[in-house]
Amino acid sequence: MDQGELFPNEAGVRPAPPLATRMRPKKFDDLVGQRRVVDVLRKLTQSGHLPSIVLWGPPGSGKTTLAGLLSTETKARMVTMSAVTAGVADLRKAVAEAAVHQRAGLRTVLFIDEIHRFNKAQQDAILPHVENGTVTLIGATTENPSFEVIAPLLSRSRVFRLEALDREELRQVVERGLRELNATTSTDAMDALLEASRGDARVALNGLEASAALAGSDEISLEHIERALQERHLLYDRAGDQHYDICSRPARILCSWRDAWSSPPPRTSDSRTRRRCRSRSPRSRPRTSSACPRRCCR
Repeated sequence: MDQGELFPNEAGVRPAPPLATRMRPKKFDDLVGQRRVVDVLRKLTQSGHLPSIVLWGPPGSGKTTLAGLLSTETKARMVTMSAVTAGVADLRKAVAEAAVHQRAGLRTVLFIDEIHRFNKAQQDAILPHVENGTVTLIGATTENPSFEVIAPLLSRSRVFRLEALDREELRQVVERGLRELNATTSTDAMDALLEASRGDARVALNGLEASAALAGSDEISLEHIERALQERHLLYDRAGDQHYDICSRPARILCSWRDAWSSPPPRTSDSRTRRRCRSRSPRSRPRTSSACPRRCCR
């Protein structure tokens, strides 16, 4: 018995990982979505030249999956770490091991998840090793790399932007999950799951797994989906791009309304929109905004 365990557990069956992890594609042909980025990266791996890259995209868009596929296709050794828990000591250890394998002719891919969490000193620590090719860096981030990754590291890397999956791509992912779970779902339940996932494949698969557990041997219904997903959420960050994306939606709606009708909107509606837009501080609002080409909200 392990003396360090106060309440030791008997050996049993290891719990299965979440459905989103089990369904992770093992080859490029199984990957859904991101065709524009995947085609370029696939050709790079086939040529044997994989540069250091930064994958920028929303959660559930396939950044971690792409990193694993690139490592597998190039037959490289992959070292994974999270910038949330790793530090300079972990980076130095990974680089030292990579140098040993490099002398044996084996390439090392260093995958850093949430790379925007590294501060400037931590990013500087990996810079010379990316420069001399000791490691091939693959960084994943949900934040704009232009703001969160230092310029010297961006200069030595290529940035690829991933988009949220569209509705049909999400449907393909969910249908694969249904086959994995040997389950069925009603049409309205499928539509509700796709709508609530908001382009996030991980949310869709984990929500599907929870719904299947609630349904048991029955067909997954809309009620099961609603109980499994509970509250819907929006992607939002106070200091990033998503703040302006969300705040600019009223302006885009107003412009589309004006384009749809030849007559101008009622002055009361226009005045309310103006007051709502002007309530933001000038410091928090860009001087010029591409959201409203008519400048109706200025």
